[in-house]
Amino acid sequence: MNWFTGIVVFVIIWWTALFAVLPIGTRPVQQADAASGWRGTPEHPRLLMKVIVTTIVAGVLWIAADALIQSDYISFRHGLFAAPEY
Repeated sequence: MNWFTGIVVFVIIWWTALFAVLPIGTRPVQQADAASGWRGTPEHPRLLMKVIVTTIVAGVLWIAADALIQSDYISFRHGLFAAPEY
């Protein structure tokens, strides 16, 4: 995989991992709004910690994806996923 494809794959993995990491450790506001009853966003979302964890998780998954892409385990040139020859 070249550098541009590697960056694109990392961004896609990072964005997907962000949505998996966001709900971890969040607690709702204890007192609901008196008028609407809405509890709103968490008091302490800890976004910096979640960005760091997301980057670590995405890095590990990107390394695994790169290893899988570089290997011949899944290939579109030969084997099960190969296009038919004409």
